[in-house]
Amino acid sequence: MSHPTTRMLAVLEILQSQAQIGGAELAARVGVDRRTLRRYIAMLEEMGIPITTEQGRYGGYRLVPGYKLPPMMFTDEEAQALSLGLIAARGLGLADAAPAIESVQAKLDRVLPSAPRRTISALRESVALQTGDARASADARLLRVLSESAQARRTAALRYRAADGTLTSREFDPYGLVFRAGRWYVVGHCHLRAGLRSLRLDRVAHAEVTPRAFVRPEGFDAVAYLDRAMATLPRAIPVEVMLFTDPQCARRELHPTMGVTEEAEGGVLLRGSASELAWYARELMRLPFRFAVREPDALRVAVAEAALALAAEHGGAPAARSPKVPLRGAGRSRKLD
Repeated sequence: MSHPTTRMLAVLEILQSQAQIGGAELAARVGVDRRTLRRYIAMLEEMGIPITTEQGRYGGYRLVPGYKLPPMMFTDEEAQALSLGLIAARGLGLADAAPAIESVQAKLDRVLPSAPRRTISALRESVALQTGDARASADARLLRVLSESAQARRTAALRYRAADGTLTSREFDPYGLVFRAGRWYVVGHCHLRAGLRSLRLDRVAHAEVTPRAFVRPEGFDAVAYLDRAMATLPRAIPVEVMLFTDPQCARRELHPTMGVTEEAEGGVLLRGSASELAWYARELMRLPFRFAVREPDALRVAVAEAALALAAEHGGAPAARSPKVPLRGAGRSRKLD
């Protein structure tokens, strides 16, 4: 805590959390000497915060009993974090969330000091966060119910509408909720399907928490599971591509739905499937490393067409790609409900 204002507010936070604290301990926790601490105490008192000081071996500092501090006091850094959170929340596709977000914003504008308020105003007017552009709205109540179910480790009773419109009742153990590619998903164990599933929140018609307890697998990563489920979702056309890079770079640069990767001699092998080869080709073309399409031949054609279109747009010739070696694709397994 290098900034004096930050340290002074830290003193106040500590005083709020304890009935009384010795000067030596308080100074050590904030990382200042006793003289500086006394200066911070004097500054807080000048701001109208009543602090009593008791001398002696068992003395120390404490707030006057019964004094109620303002409900919110934030540094510029904390105000920035709040503002970015509100900006991000606008893009998360929660139905009826906008009024709540605006209400929180109005409360912050009303109670914050001028400096943090200017920070929030500047961020709100100049910052845009790409959160995925919500493609479907989700019920904020469902999000609360399922997050509480996941936290309490209690099974949820759901009514779920499948893609074909079929409505089913099922018990579901929520392991986590994920916002991805413009939609909310709940990941967990589906008792109806007897296995792990990812359900779209906008298709959940009703949810309530039951008394039945469940055990969440140790270390389960809902984001990683959903990424793999999306990547292995069966589509019309199997795809194999050799990527001339390392696994970490491949995972960082690839769109999550393109497939799964594994180390191979000379690079990384990407196995996936596509329903639209033109889109898949464009995603390959934006990669910052070389690649070679192994199958299908139609994807080679789509990549060549994308390269020619790019060259025509920029008035040059497309860069040459590595030789492409056909290889048979692998099977797929359905993981999304």
